[in-house]
Amino acid sequence: MTPPLGRTLCAMITPFTPAGALDPDGAQHLADHLVTHGCDGLVLSGTTGESPTTTDAEKSSLIRAVRQAVGTRATIVAGVGTPDTAHTVRLAREAEKAGADALLVSAPYYSRPPQDAIEAHFLDVAEATSLPLALYDIPSRTGVRIEPDTLLRLAEHPRVQAVKDCSYDFLAAQKVMSRTGLAYYAGCDEHNLALYAVGAAGCVSTVANVAPARIRAVLDAFDAGDTTRAARLQHRATPLIEAMMADGLPGTVTAKALLTALGLPAGPVRPPLRPADRRTTDGLRAAHALLTEPG
Repeated sequence: MTPPLGRTLCAMITPFTPAGALDPDGAQHLADHLVTHGCDGLVLSGTTGESPTTTDAEKSSLIRAVRQAVGTRATIVAGVGTPDTAHTVRLAREAEKAGADALLVSAPYYSRPPQDAIEAHFLDVAEATSLPLALYDIPSRTGVRIEPDTLLRLAEHPRVQAVKDCSYDFLAAQKVMSRTGLAYYAGCDEHNLALYAVGAAGCVSTVANVAPARIRAVLDAFDAGDTTRAARLQHRATPLIEAMMADGLPGTVTAKALLTALGLPAGPVRPPLRPADRRTTDGLRAAHALLTEPG
């Protein structure tokens, strides 16, 4: 199966100026860097992109800037998830106008709707544009699962084409993959290789912000049939994955701290997030150095 959204996607941070405004030039620089170094898809305005604190206008401006920078070299997936169906539909239409190739839509959060309401929400968004949808299953943030049976029904819609899986339910993911044509993408970096090995289309990686070539190399090795090397590369990435994703801070915070240390566009995080401290940043730099050294 040809991955509909690409194979190695980065959940890209949203660069801001030192004053906290959107930095389109920085976004273009970072997007070009990520694509040049191995990403064939970019997810904008997702969790890592600080979507709760960017305006609708900023989201559209970001898509336009990145589209101009990467052209057709990478797929642009626009995060449009909100707790309000009407607002999500508006964002979907604006993303299509701005040049997105696909939409990332989370289950409505906070209100914790039942499964039939979640299904109706996704179908309303699917009917609003001509773009394919990637459903974002991340119950740790939304408070609700997209249950496997709901995914099985939604897979019948022609524009529901993919799932970004942060459910930590490996059995459910395999169940849906085995019974549908949905393209699954690992949304948690520790699952990139494991989910790929059972048929996923690729990954949507936060760690790819700072190590795009290394994240891609894992999937390249697996595709080449060298599963031993793929496992070794995944293991080698584990300390950085742990430092960025499992050490008590959101990936947005750790990615921006490390990007700044590496001299790449990032800027501050927006409140209520707070920047990483010096000790955390030093630890991130050390983990990154171990991953990227030769060998």
